[in-house]
Amino acid sequence: MSQFFYIHPENPQTRLINQSVDIIKKGGVIVYPTDSGYALGCALGNKQAMDRIVAIRKLPENHNFTLVCSDLSELSSYALVTNQSYRLIKNNVPNPYTFILPATKEVPRRLLTKRKTIGIRVPDNAIALALIDGLGEPILSCSLMLPNEEVTQSDPDQIREYLEHQVDLIIHGGYLGQAPTTVIDLTGDSPEIIRLGSGDATPFN
Repeated sequence: MSQFFYIHPENPQTRLINQSVDIIKKGGVIVYPTDSGYALGCALGNKQAMDRIVAIRKLPENHNFTLVCSDLSELSSYALVTNQSYRLIKNNVPNPYTFILPATKEVPRRLLTKRKTIGIRVPDNAIALALIDGLGEPILSCSLMLPNEEVTQSDPDQIREYLEHQVDLIIHGGYLGQAPTTVIDLTGDSPEIIRLGSGDATPFN
């Protein structure tokens, strides 16, 4: 049975954020709010927690996981970024975008696709940012889309009905939109829009 925290979407309670971070550090899988619906998250270095997320989502082998960061200071640790890509990302975060980039050796091999890429994103959500700051590293994440669905879960009460026996914590941070992030591939010579979601694709066309 998962825990269920009501956390204020604009002024997250420090006590609850610290408890949430502790759950992640102990290997827990959490449901938390972002700026594009709810997401599943766990510690970057915990393979068992990642495997649980794969099972919940029924993800294919080559799924591109995302590292959710609080800002761009950690970008070069996990991704190889050209000057052009960096400027493009910097001008468009925080926002509901996921950027696909070549991964560095700091990224665990089990997270890499065959192309050796990783997703990076900086959400515009106070709860998500507080969790990352408390954790001291990015959250390993993917959008909370249940199998055979193409929209992210937006109602934490419904999420509780679906997943309370499969995750360790569900954070209620309000009722959110259902569109996932817009996914931009920056591994080539020019940006390629992989998935059109809640982020405006105009800057990348």
